[in-house]
Amino acid sequence: MILKSVRGFTPKIGKDCFIADNAAIIGDVTMGDECSVWFGTVLRGDVNTITIGDRVNIQDGSVLHTLYQKSTIEIGNDVSIGHNVVIHGAKIRDYALIGMGAIVMDDAEVGEGALVAAGSVVLSRTKIGAHEMWAGAPAKFVKMVEPEKAKEMNVKIAHNYLMYSRWYTEGDDAQHSTGNHE
Repeated sequence: MILKSVRGFTPKIGKDCFIADNAAIIGDVTMGDECSVWFGTVLRGDVNTITIGDRVNIQDGSVLHTLYQKSTIEIGNDVSIGHNVVIHGAKIRDYALIGMGAIVMDDAEVGEGALVAAGSVVLSRTKIGAHEMWAGAPAKFVKMVEPEKAKEMNVKIAHNYLMYSRWYTEGDDAQHSTGNHE
């Protein structure tokens, strides 16, 4: 893993986090507990702040960055960021899910328990409400998501990624655990 200080800022990583060998965490990044940052992911806090809550999984190939002196990234708890996602200066609330290949631009907000479909482009300053599903390029409202089902699904994914991360840190026995794996 690459942990790099820049401009006097050193990344702060919480307890029990998994950072893949080739993930890069740079500058003004603060990460909560039990997070996972997967292979080829870049969290580039060189120009502004990236704040990540607890039990957040940022999957392979994702890039998080901001605008200098303009936008920051805030990610709540139990959030799943799919493979190859770009988040640029946006706010993502608790239990949200950002699908694979989605792009979320500066000053956009993704509400609690909201779902952004794979491949979507959330334009700057877009406000996605709690428990809403958005899809498309540019992303548009599709439907409301039942709050309990959304939370259950997102907590399940977050816990699965916590389990996957333990496979890399607990040795061979953990690789043979049973259960529902996505």
